[in-house]
Amino acid sequence: MHTSIQVENLTRVFNRRGTAPFHALQGVSFDVSYGEIFALLGPNGAGKTTTIKIMSTLLLPTSGRVTVAGFDVERDYARVRPFISLISGGETSGYGILRVEEQLWMFSQFYGMETPVAHSRIEHYLRMVGMWDDRHQQMNRLSTGMRQKVNLVRGLVTDPKVLFLDEPTLGVDVEASVIIRGMVRDWVIEKPERSVILTTHYMAEADELCSRVAIINRGLILANAAPSRLKQDLDSRAHYEITVDQINQEQVDSIATDMGEGNDFSLSSDKVTNNPMLAVHLTSEGGISRLIALLTEQSVSVEYMRKLEPTLEDVFLKMVGRRFEDEEQAAPVS
Repeated sequence: MHTSIQVENLTRVFNRRGTAPFHALQGVSFDVSYGEIFALLGPNGAGKTTTIKIMSTLLLPTSGRVTVAGFDVERDYARVRPFISLISGGETSGYGILRVEEQLWMFSQFYGMETPVAHSRIEHYLRMVGMWDDRHQQMNRLSTGMRQKVNLVRGLVTDPKVLFLDEPTLGVDVEASVIIRGMVRDWVIEKPERSVILTTHYMAEADELCSRVAIINRGLILANAAPSRLKQDLDSRAHYEITVDQINQEQVDSIATDMGEGNDFSLSSDKVTNNPMLAVHLTSEGGISRLIALLTEQSVSVEYMRKLEPTLEDVFLKMVGRRFEDEEQAAPVS
């Protein structure tokens, strides 16, 4: 069996006294394969966390079906739970008075792990995140980044088949984020029967880690494809910023005419050097050599050229209509 998770026409309705029912999920469908890191991206209130909670047996669906590791999350939740682990950004699960090693051992016992196996894995993963020397520290004395590393270790110690990561790098520093991303990537590569479902507000994180991303908004899946495919579908043109020694608008218009329809040019100033800068949008990458030739004919020298690539943030903005940073005014349930 190649499918780790199958989500079919999933809906979830929250009935709240005095207000109309809130449809958090409206027919969501997707699948995740073993060996895959899959991202679920969306603004606050889009349905990400609701979906994660249903997949991890913490919330019942209103309708639809979800299977994890081949088991139905509603009927067979007791058989699903030994195969999964859930880590949420900023969580303070456990007891602050416990030391790091004690806390991790306690969680291993919830899964019925043999103590020697648990201690071996705890040491292995604490060394990987650079916290073996901090194993005797109390949890309530750890920084946010250190606590999140411990949470990741806690999720990996039980050797789950499916790892749910809900904002795993939320509020942590750059160094901790790099370590967490590297561990997640290596963990999946180590055994192809593992899979990860990630939610994150950091587009670069999803782009770096995930083979596919699904964009969800107001309970609906808007897109589901590889990051490269989503960016390519956004705009197939080639985009450049070209700083030159001198050029005027008449020359720009002449070049635009020679380049033909579909190629766009705008003239501004480089913010650093204050030299003229062309924003260029070409119908194909092959057009750049002709453009350079036309600039040379106009006695214009190229000082700096940079190709601009579309980002997942651009894809998200086009589909959702706002960036992740923008305030979400939808219902507070996510």
